[in-house]
Amino acid sequence: MRTSSSALFLLTICFVVPASPLYAQKQLAHSASIRNAKTVCFDNQTGSDSVGKSALDELKKWGKYKLVADRKDADLIFLLSADPYRGGDLLLASGQTGSIQNGEMHEDSVPNYNKASPTREVYLTVIDSKSGQNLWSDKHVWGGLLTGFNSAGARLVKKLESQTKH
Repeated sequence: MRTSSSALFLLTICFVVPASPLYAQKQLAHSASIRNAKTVCFDNQTGSDSVGKSALDELKKWGKYKLVADRKDADLIFLLSADPYRGGDLLLASGQTGSIQNGEMHEDSVPNYNKASPTREVYLTVIDSKSGQNLWSDKHVWGGLLTGFNSAGARLVKKLESQTKH
């Protein structure tokens, strides 16, 4: 019995640890594209100017990237949004829904007209401006009295900064 419980424990560790989102996030933050980029276009799509401003202020304070206004001039796009990045959502003329990822269209098996996230979270996604590929993404609860009403975007920028230093 002792041997089988030890084997079960090891098997569980083998499957759980590599699948951990934290592990994946740290790996993604070390992308060569993120490390070598010089210019960034910041796109606030949260619907909240104050959340976007606090994130942009934190990005300026970090000082790693030159901010540019046009996506065409940027190496990376920092997308701050209230929903996860899916590469572009589609609503086809037939009523079918889908998304575009890496230049390919993918239809949803069942139309999904409500793609908004169910909780109030802010997502920061680092996107390669040339390919549209998601290089890094994380989310943070929108905030409140204890954590700061408009600090979620700034916290995500700080998290990305700390992960790129290692």
